[in-house]
Amino acid sequence: MSFFKKLKEKISKQKDSVTAKFKEGLEKTRSSFTESLNELVSRYRKVDEEFFEELEEILITADVGVQTVMDLIDELKMEVKRRNIQEPKEVRAAISEKLVEIYQGEDGAPTDLNIEDGRLNIVLFVGVNGVGKTTTIGKLAHRLKEEGKSVLLAAGDTFRAGAIEQLEVWGDRVGVDVIKQSAGSDPAAVVYDAIQAARSRKVDVLLCDTAGRLQNKMNLMKELEKVKRVIEREIPGAPHEVLLVLDATTGQNAMSQARQFSEATNVTGIALTKLDGTAKGGIVLAIRNELNIPVKLVGLGEKMDDLEKFDAEKYVYGLFADLVDEA
Repeated sequence: MSFFKKLKEKISKQKDSVTAKFKEGLEKTRSSFTESLNELVSRYRKVDEEFFEELEEILITADVGVQTVMDLIDELKMEVKRRNIQEPKEVRAAISEKLVEIYQGEDGAPTDLNIEDGRLNIVLFVGVNGVGKTTTIGKLAHRLKEEGKSVLLAAGDTFRAGAIEQLEVWGDRVGVDVIKQSAGSDPAAVVYDAIQAARSRKVDVLLCDTAGRLQNKMNLMKELEKVKRVIEREIPGAPHEVLLVLDATTGQNAMSQARQFSEATNVTGIALTKLDGTAKGGIVLAIRNELNIPVKLVGLGEKMDDLEKFDAEKYVYGLFADLVDEA
C-alpha cells in the first residue's frame, strides 16, 4: 500500500475537526508547495539530477531551510535508488514519508506538553515582541480550562506598554485570573507572587509571560535567567516547559530567534503562530531538524480554539491533502 493510501486510511479513521484545521491552516503552503511540485513532476519524464535541483529550489522556497533541504535531497536520492523509482510522480510519496521521519526525529522528542496531574505545572513563555506570545498564552489557558484544569496567568512582561492590560483582556475572555504588578516592576517578583498565589489556590497550571525585547539581548537574557532561578528555587524541577513563541510568517528570521533563545535558556518546545497566514510552512521542519527543538503547539487560525497540539502526520496531510484524498 502506498504512503498516501496508508495516510488516508489513518486520517479517515480519526477524521475530526483538528485534521480539518490542519488542512485549512496549511492551505497557503499547500497551494504554493504542491502546485510547484506537480508542475515539476509534469515536466520531467525521469528522476535525474536536474529534477532534484529544481526540487531543492521548491523546498527552499517553502522555508524548509537550506541544511534540512540538503539532508532531505540526499536521503531522497538514496530512497529513489533503493526503490528503483523511475516515475517523478512517485517521488511525491517518498518526500511525504521523509517529512514525517524528519519531524519525528531519531530522538523521538515528545510533542505533548509536560503537564502532569497532582502538581503545580509551570509553563514559561519566551519570544520577541509581536510574535503572538500573549495571544498564545490566552488560547492555551482556554484549551487547558476546556480540559478541566485550573489555570493562573503571570504578567511577567512588565516592560512593553500595554502588555499587562493585554494579558488581562485575555484573562477576562477565558475566565482566568492574572497576577500582576505595576508596569516596570521586576518580572521575577511578579512570577514569585504568581507562584505563591498558585500554591495557595491549588492551581494546576501557571502560565508565565515574559518580556520580549531583543534590542538589548544581554539584559533580556539576564532577566529570563533570573525568572528561571526564582521558579527553580520555589518549585524544584520547574519550569516544566519553556515554550518559545515564533511567528511562522517571518520564515528564516524565526530560525534566528530560535537559535538566540535556545542559547540563553533551555527551550523545551516551540509554539508556532500564524501558520495559516504563510506559504512558508516548511519552517516547522527546519526548526525540528536543525535546532532539534520539537514544535509542540501551532496556531492555525484566529479563533480562540485555533491553537492545536502539533501532529506530524496531520501536518503532512495538510501539505499533501489533495494527493492523499485522491489516493
